[in-house]
Amino acid sequence: MQCILGANGTIGRELSQLLPQYTNAIRQVGRNPRKVNASDETVTADLLDAQAVAKAVQGCDVAYLVAGLKYDTKVWQEQWPKVMRHTIDACKRHGTKLVFFDNVYAYGKVDGPMTEDTPYAPCSKKGEVRARIATTLMDEVKRGELQAMIVHAADFYGPGATLSLTHSTVTERLKAGKTSQWVGNAKATHTFTYTPDAGRSVAVLGNTASAYGQVWHALTSKEAMNGEAYVRLACELADKPYGIQVAPRWMLGIMGLFVPVLRENMEMMYQFEHDYRFDSSKVERAFQLSATSYKDGIAAALKG
Repeated sequence: MQCILGANGTIGRELSQLLPQYTNAIRQVGRNPRKVNASDETVTADLLDAQAVAKAVQGCDVAYLVAGLKYDTKVWQEQWPKVMRHTIDACKRHGTKLVFFDNVYAYGKVDGPMTEDTPYAPCSKKGEVRARIATTLMDEVKRGELQAMIVHAADFYGPGATLSLTHSTVTERLKAGKTSQWVGNAKATHTFTYTPDAGRSVAVLGNTASAYGQVWHALTSKEAMNGEAYVRLACELADKPYGIQVAPRWMLGIMGLFVPVLRENMEMMYQFEHDYRFDSSKVERAFQLSATSYKDGIAAALKG
């Protein structure tokens, strides 16, 4: 049995579609879990409830922590350490291996490509939270008390990735016949992880014994990409004339006074104002994998 903690999110769905290659027993765990495969088992649990998490993990060989919390710094500071602690304790109690799917906030602003050896140097409050919980997890591994790994991914794009920046600023606007938008510096390099590639990476790694005890980067295209190139390719694939509106920081600051999610995103603007390069060479070499091209990925996002 393998369980998905944080069922039915974007990565949870992608992972669920691939896990039948490795197991016929999948447990979807969440507040309102739904089956992805006909044979899936569903367990209702709040990850903030330690007993509920322990019960949900019981009998599982592998647990995938792919949950998302409300995009709010205070919520993250209060709840993420609890979610991680409960998950670690449950996995230790039942001898379950743990795969934690993470973003790159803990790295902070990096000069050059982000790799698995990049030290945590967060420059945001949300990044501090991610660095704290990732360190908590790997400290357990170093003590030999838990078999676990971390799989980092860059910003998402892809079918069903409705919470991604590119979905709201590019995909949905093109479908509505509107001009695409961007934030920060549209000429700055920005890498994106295609969500089906992220799910594939997690599935492969979670079912490879030798992958545990390590940090990995999810499979991600090495093609050069930035805001202008992403929008240009999307416009071409959507058969729309190229056009882009770039919102400067001061405008986002004003908008953030009225739109909470924009206000919460202000501390992360460094990711769009400076080059953001994510490297997944390690997983490519280890498993002979190739990432989906941006052309194919954006085409799928537009259809999805």
